[in-house]
Amino acid sequence: MNKLAFVLSLCSCALLVRAADTPRERMTDAANVFSEIMATPDKGIPEDLLEKAHCIVIVPGLKQAAFGIGGKFGRGYAICRRDMAGWGAPAGIRVEGGSFGFQIGASSTDAIMLVMNERGMRRLMEDKFTLGGEATVAAGQIGRSTAANTDVQLSAEILSWSRSKGLFAGVALQGATLRGDEDVNQELYGSKLVSKDILLTERVAPVEARPLISALNRYSRYEEKNKPIETRAVDSVKKK
Repeated sequence: MNKLAFVLSLCSCALLVRAADTPRERMTDAANVFSEIMATPDKGIPEDLLEKAHCIVIVPGLKQAAFGIGGKFGRGYAICRRDMAGWGAPAGIRVEGGSFGFQIGASSTDAIMLVMNERGMRRLMEDKFTLGGEATVAAGQIGRSTAANTDVQLSAEILSWSRSKGLFAGVALQGATLRGDEDVNQELYGSKLVSKDILLTERVAPVEARPLISALNRYSRYEEKNKPIETRAVDSVKKK
């Protein structure tokens, strides 16, 4: 088998695996990934960062393969806060991206991103955006807590982490593209909703999302008292 055939064979296998992964199964996986990470506070996401986050993106089983040409793909969910009332309904999101290099091998990684400010929140409402391009991204810290005035928190729109083979660490997912997943939203909500129709509204979450929302509320339910999220970016989002 020549190199090209080998790569195509690998990609075909990966796509078959992804096709067998339903939106509802991914919802369960996302809840499990978050709960497992937060259950080890010394090695998880600092709760003070989570408390300040406007939104969270969880992509269980982000695939990355590299055989001369590397690539990333995965599907997961974005969830934003509702002012003073915990976390809202999830919107499907797709992560795509690639890089050229000489790594040999393939991996499956769980990825978590915290959207730390309103600028980053607006990015989630766009058709697509690139981490490290349109949106600034930095590796998140791990542990029980972190200094509230670190440069990373002040400058980055998005903080990101990954877990692979049991190891959880901050990593900047440079070059990856995030886009709304309307096909997933169709299955969960009955119509092809765009992200802002879910993340910026009071839409009722599907039953399958309850464990994930419950886990998020368990670790970070409310914003600081009398300091709700600014405007939820409604007026700033470009009309589609």
